[in-house]
Amino acid sequence: MTPWLTILGMSEAGPADLAPAARAALAAAPAIIGPQRLLDRLAPGPAVHIPWTTPLAAMLAQLDARRGTPTLVLATGDPLWFGIGATLARRYEADEMLVLPHVSAFQHAAARLGWPLHAVTTLSLHGRPVASLAPHVLPNNRILALTANAATAAEVAALLSARGYGQSLLTALENLGAPTERITSAQADGFAHPIGDFYVLAIACRPSPGAPLLPPVPGLPDTAFVSDGQLTKREVRAATLAKLAPYPGALLWDVGAGCGSVAIEWLRAALGARAIAFERDPGRLAMIAANAHALGTPSLVVTPGAAPQSLADAPAPDAVFLGGDVANAALFEACWSALKPHGRLVANAVTLDGEQALYERQARLGGDLARIDISVLDSIGTQRVLRPRMAVTQWLAVKPGAPQ
Repeated sequence: MTPWLTILGMSEAGPADLAPAARAALAAAPAIIGPQRLLDRLAPGPAVHIPWTTPLAAMLAQLDARRGTPTLVLATGDPLWFGIGATLARRYEADEMLVLPHVSAFQHAAARLGWPLHAVTTLSLHGRPVASLAPHVLPNNRILALTANAATAAEVAALLSARGYGQSLLTALENLGAPTERITSAQADGFAHPIGDFYVLAIACRPSPGAPLLPPVPGLPDTAFVSDGQLTKREVRAATLAKLAPYPGALLWDVGAGCGSVAIEWLRAALGARAIAFERDPGRLAMIAANAHALGTPSLVVTPGAAPQSLADAPAPDAVFLGGDVANAALFEACWSALKPHGRLVANAVTLDGEQALYERQARLGGDLARIDISVLDSIGTQRVLRPRMAVTQWLAVKPGAPQ
């Protein structure tokens, strides 16, 4: 199939900076769709110029109406690196498109800073909550972030300062590759430079003494979560996530989510992972929302209501965690029925009734049973002791069938 859609990346320097093949594609295009600021940089010619409209759905409708008709989409940098090309690649077949990337904004920024790009975290805060930065705020980490507008830098500075990373160095790299290119730097706790709307934000993370260490691996401290005490404790949570086995794009149902700790750690553990937290208690729903924001997982979907009724319209999960009401047969059957073939279900029980239910299900469906006994430091008078917590019986079952 001959591609009808050309997606062309261009730098802030304009058409003069394009490679010969890209310049030829631009000259031959009968219709060019792109942001008005990029269209304004093109020389007059026979091509029809069509400015993007907003919102995104309207922009995509413009292209759908031209499907099969030769069209060029003008973008910036590498269109497939957090650009419009990534959106269009999910919408159209690969053989419908010809992608002509330019040097990306990330590559420009890394070159200016002397940062080896393979050792840098790259992400987009354009159209995404600044809170999604949180899992990457780690000692010595270097981050390059696309931004939404001038306000993004101030929002990032506030997040870093609140996390104890106010000493981090922020660098705004504006209009990279253009004659108006400008680079300004300051610590997060003193960043007040006036900047425009088109820039890459570089972050060199530097923690202050006592800043919490919250890496994107299972087993965050219990104190990282707002809770009412109904929390899967750190050691058990780490073991639970290990058996749930997060992977890119997989969907978790966290049923009876409490404060959302398991769902949040699932999202932090794998690129593009998805999760739904099912919880009926209004107070805990508020805790889940607060924890998701603070720990950088704003994509967590929270579904109120009593299970299993609240599960009815949810998309089929790749994994299920049952941390409460484990003995409820109707709840288990609803979760097991919805689980995709080869999906994983992990259930933790602390009551005798819950344990008995897990023993019966394991005998019927197979899987692994484990008893987790944790003791923590405490004291009796002036003497230190290790005080046992309630033992947790954990069942892992993998549903029969080929992976979907």
